[in-house]
Amino acid sequence: MIATGIKGTRTVEVTDDNTAETVGSGTLRVFATPAMIALIEATASLSVAPYLEEGTSTVGTHLDVAHSAATPVGMEVTCETELVEVDRRRLVFSVTVRDSVGEVGSGTHERFIVDDARFMSKAESKLP
Repeated sequence: MIATGIKGTRTVEVTDDNTAETVGSGTLRVFATPAMIALIEATASLSVAPYLEEGTSTVGTHLDVAHSAATPVGMEVTCETELVEVDRRRLVFSVTVRDSVGEVGSGTHERFIVDDARFMSKAESKLP
């Protein structure tokens, strides 16, 4: 059963592959904001996955985060999520991202529990 208090943690190394320069969100060799967003989504998603019914998953629907400090190539960043609100299928997470010096990002992330087959059917109905 999904209940508030579920926590997730995930750590990644900042490499050339996830810099702003490489992903196109800037020109500098620092951890990219889109990479931070992907880390937040993955951490939240994986944290609740063991509690979902078979044939369901979660999809990200809203982010309200600040990327407040740069992290250079060679350092690690760790994302911590906590499920703080459950409203039927809507899940809200508090998120914090840190490197070894301190906080580099924080905010909230919203996900919805979906039926995989129904969700994919609706998405694929957009195809000609």
